[in-house]
Amino acid sequence: MPSTARPLLAAATAAGLVWWWLRRRADRALEVTSKPDWVSTLIHGDVSPGFEAVRDEFIENFRRRGEVGAAVCIFYRGKKVVDLWGGYRDRRSQAPWERDTLVNVFSTTKGIASLATALQHSRGLLELDAPVSRYWEDFSANGKEKVTVRQLISHMVGLAAIDEPITVEMLEDVVRTYRCIARQRMEWAEPGEHHGYMAQTLGWYESALVHYTDPSRRSIGRFIADEICAPLGCANELYVGLPSTVPDDRLATLEVFSLFQTLLHLDSMPRKFVERLLFHPKSYTARSFLNPKELGNLENYNSRRMRALEMPAANGHATARALASCYSAVERAISRNEMVARGSVAGSSNVLGLRAATLEALQAPAVKATKGGWHDEVLQTDTAMSMGYLKPNDFSPFGSDERAFGTPGAGGNNAFVDPSSGLAFAYVENRMGFFIVDDPREYALRARMYECVVKLRAAEGLPDTISAAPSGWTRSCLQPGSVTEKWLERHPGMGLQGG
Repeated sequence: MPSTARPLLAAATAAGLVWWWLRRRADRALEVTSKPDWVSTLIHGDVSPGFEAVRDEFIENFRRRGEVGAAVCIFYRGKKVVDLWGGYRDRRSQAPWERDTLVNVFSTTKGIASLATALQHSRGLLELDAPVSRYWEDFSANGKEKVTVRQLISHMVGLAAIDEPITVEMLEDVVRTYRCIARQRMEWAEPGEHHGYMAQTLGWYESALVHYTDPSRRSIGRFIADEICAPLGCANELYVGLPSTVPDDRLATLEVFSLFQTLLHLDSMPRKFVERLLFHPKSYTARSFLNPKELGNLENYNSRRMRALEMPAANGHATARALASCYSAVERAISRNEMVARGSVAGSSNVLGLRAATLEALQAPAVKATKGGWHDEVLQTDTAMSMGYLKPNDFSPFGSDERAFGTPGAGGNNAFVDPSSGLAFAYVENRMGFFIVDDPREYALRARMYECVVKLRAAEGLPDTISAAPSGWTRSCLQPGSVTEKWLERHPGMGLQGG
């Protein structure tokens, strides 16, 4: 580094520290816990007997982990057992988080887009091992004619980065977006050789698949509203592409982080991921996150124009209740399928009409890449992905076994189903954290949920199928993922206290 640049760097760093300290001091005066009666006035909802520990931990998130506004919802064996919300939807105005507050859930939207894709498979309109080009002819450009639907939605094709600049204007025209992404060349020679998290692009590719296999040629946002939200009764609580008719006073304001703040929290992400994202702009990792360039400024997600875009991988607005309802519908369908196999259908339902082959594909283990194994070429750590979903592993052991699937989102959001435990879980927030997965707030709620289920099963005389790590794993769903575990060792006050 030139000697003349060092004073400038030092001055910029000092200015950043001063700004961060002043902002933090101002925010502390507006914290939820600054009010003496904050628990009784700002924490709301219902908890069924046996799940009280989840409510206690939800309160601890505000008390010890800096929560601003959040909601958590859990279904157990098809019944809603936790439905909590609290804090502020907007810290500056101290507007409270209400029962129907909507927040951008970022990549947690992927799970709903993937459910739309699964519905098309169940209806016989989309075959998983058929080439994508059967349904979308333009996709075959630049050597992609052999790519199958399964490979594409399992992040195994090398299409996480789009080289052609994408603009907001382009995203407002979905067909124009489809033409752009269809032209992209794969990052590696053959599909299935490696895998890499499609942070932005998965939603656009799934959107195209749904659009071109839908006889009515609906956009994925319209399809989700008609075919998922309406049957499940959550039509006003989940949107991909926020309508102008939704009033501002239902929307949570995101508290985003700056590049400087990111530098203070590098230990919350895989090291090689951070290096490539921040210091290697031409790397596959950086290119996967920096197009469109408007998305690099997280504050833009608070604008009505950005909220209105159909970005099925990064821009859904939802309540925790709606997300958990979607996953609970899948869990009930799986339960029904198992009962049918045993000759009974009592006490279960399949509202969305998911057929057995689709449900089996969703629960199946992820497939290891032929050359890269489990190494994720974007996130630079080991991940397991299948059918548009993240599957549990040591990086994120969110389920009791490999049948579980879901999609965490930037900031700390998460939603998933654990069929073996009969659970559907969703957590959403508006103060964005720095973890890719296993944000300490989300992990704390999830761990308490599993502890509750262990106790309930014991009371029924059922075996504990949760506490031990599944075969081949080094940790169970009661433990945090590998990155979060190390972070909590350095910040013990943020971890679980007692039992």
